[in-house]
Amino acid sequence: MATQPQDLAGLSHLGNTQNKPQQTLETFPNRNIGRHYTVELTTDEFTCLCPATGQPDFAKITIRYIPGPRIVESKSLKLYFWSYRQQGMFHEHLSNKILDDLVGPVREFKVGVIALADPAAAAAARASGEFPSGTRILEGEAGLSEVACLPEVTMVVSAVVGTAGLVPTLAALEARKDVALASKELLVLAGKFVTATARRTGARLLPVDSEHNAIFQLLRDKPAADIDRLVLTASGGAFRDTPPERLGAVTLAQALKHPNWDMGPKVTIDSATMANKGLEIIEARWLFDLPVDRIDVVVHPQSIIHSMVTLRDGSLQALLSPPSMAYPIQDCLLYPRRLPCPAPRLDLAAALTLSMSPPDPARYPCLGLARAAARTGGTAPAIFNAANEVAVAAFVEGRLGFTGIAELVAATLAACPAAEPATLAEVLAADTAARQAASRLAPGLAR
Repeated sequence: MATQPQDLAGLSHLGNTQNKPQQTLETFPNRNIGRHYTVELTTDEFTCLCPATGQPDFAKITIRYIPGPRIVESKSLKLYFWSYRQQGMFHEHLSNKILDDLVGPVREFKVGVIALADPAAAAAARASGEFPSGTRILEGEAGLSEVACLPEVTMVVSAVVGTAGLVPTLAALEARKDVALASKELLVLAGKFVTATARRTGARLLPVDSEHNAIFQLLRDKPAADIDRLVLTASGGAFRDTPPERLGAVTLAQALKHPNWDMGPKVTIDSATMANKGLEIIEARWLFDLPVDRIDVVVHPQSIIHSMVTLRDGSLQALLSPPSMAYPIQDCLLYPRRLPCPAPRLDLAAALTLSMSPPDPARYPCLGLARAAARTGGTAPAIFNAANEVAVAAFVEGRLGFTGIAELVAATLAACPAAEPATLAEVLAADTAARQAASRLAPGLAR
């Protein structure tokens, strides 16, 4: 890539965002459910609040997006990637806000092609008349795939939430494009197919997630025979100091108070259950081709050590940086070069405390369930992921207690036998079946 250092100046906003100002937009109808919601706007997320509870109702409708260009390609930038998650219908004001934020960079960088995952958003973009006449606006899976495979593309940042990014990412790898992975679902559901495609075509997989990126950096100069174990660090989430016997009574508001990061409701709750770390074990297994039993997890409340590697001589190496996503994102975009990062650096002249402890199985049963699914392999990780998404949605909607998340995941794994998938369609079918099973089982585990 020919990315210039100044192109990365805006990446620092992707780090810790806990003190961002909020602005309340007007209420609007969700036509799928027949309710009205108030939207809280932060820099990078719209979260809809249920009027009955005042709590986030992201299971019904969430639009999440990152302002600014996803990929800074070259001095004559022609491509611009924009992705967001939509569940349900969204009001014209929100649609217009997203399009307004997209128009500026398209004009500034003279973007020739854009792709929007949602066909309705693409239609709105075409009808707006705001985009330059020469800009092609593609849509859906086919549009994302076409943009990812254009000849002038040298790297694709795969950050589309859910399964919508799976086919475009595989298409990019088939076209021998390097892919920076920022979506957990790709490897959790289809790690077998994604890594096999990358090996066959010679395309590189670059992990954006901070823990995996740390390991990626630590392993660069080491032969595989020198690696003994990988160690993923975890913040411990909102309840790392809560006695396990009190977890049944915790509230949604408490679960959303992450001590270090502002990551959005779903990921924040996954951090509290440590389901996110379980998913990262599955990802690490595919990224680094290491058995699950050689991948450890430690609780590190400060989020300064992002991961560690144990070498066969017994020594331990770690990568440290402030809790800012600017570091791993820049590492992927510039790989293998290194340039100054715009994010703050560690101040070693100041007091710095680094602590670690093993995760408590009684507090984090989802971690054990994910590890078991990873050992089983096949479609088991996809079943775990689907069940967890259904369970978190039920918890957010007040239909399930916090401890019910792990209970529902365990029940779904027991109800859905895993199999070794021969095709991507079989993985997606297992995902669908697990969601249906979890939805059927949830009422029996209600508060």
